[in-house]
Amino acid sequence: MDAESLFAVLAALQRQGRRYVLATVVETSGSAPQKPGAKLALTADGALLGTIGGGAIENQVVEAARAMLDAPGAPASRMLQTHLTRDLGMCCGGRMSVFLERFEPRAALWLFGAGHVNRAVAQAAAAVGFRVTVVDEREDWLTAERFGPCERLLEDPAVAARRVAFDPNDLVAVATHDHPLDEQVLVALAGKPLAYVGCIGSARKAIRFRERLTQRGLAAADIDRIQMPMGVDIGAQTAEEIAVSVVAELIRVRAARAHRAQRPRAVASNPG
Repeated sequence: MDAESLFAVLAALQRQGRRYVLATVVETSGSAPQKPGAKLALTADGALLGTIGGGAIENQVVEAARAMLDAPGAPASRMLQTHLTRDLGMCCGGRMSVFLERFEPRAALWLFGAGHVNRAVAQAAAAVGFRVTVVDEREDWLTAERFGPCERLLEDPAVAARRVAFDPNDLVAVATHDHPLDEQVLVALAGKPLAYVGCIGSARKAIRFRERLTQRGLAAADIDRIQMPMGVDIGAQTAEEIAVSVVAELIRVRAARAHRAQRPRAVASNPG
């Protein structure tokens, strides 16, 4: 696979929200199976793309990449320097330095409703690296002109909320054109693993929604996780100001989850 084809595949992995490690030969000396610039990628599901020369050196790099994907608290990058004969028993006799870097998918943000607030949220969230999908059944509101590079799902928001198989790292912001529809979306999201669920509205709306959702039989955990009003309290008034407050909260959630993911897991000691 040439470099252009590899980068096209890696771009597709990013769009699909898939994790991978990219290994690049950065320096060689003596006899080596590949020149600087050769690349190999390992995806989290085990797919291998490209090559850095095969044999023992490639096996070593693949194992290092797999550890970066699987081990809790593994560094996001590392340099692997290897003497091919002394370290791996290869007959080449040279040295290779390979740089490995882990690429995490952009956090997926689902915006239910294509109104003025979510339009501003979409623009601000995309600008800071979220992978945004906007859901609305109104074709004249859900347009490329209004939402640019964001993904668009033309579907009733409540139906989509029930149908979509969300990832536990996904974030959801509900701001449809209708309060009853907001409620329907929140009911449809109940029980689904999500990193964040926010809904636009005043403190009074939050109290009313909490009562109604309780009456509809939602579990306390599903109700308690709803951020309403969503966003950081900065006294926002306009759609653009609300978007700043909402995206600030989304960034905080994303950063907290990334920090937890990087922490090494505690290993229980053996009392025996």
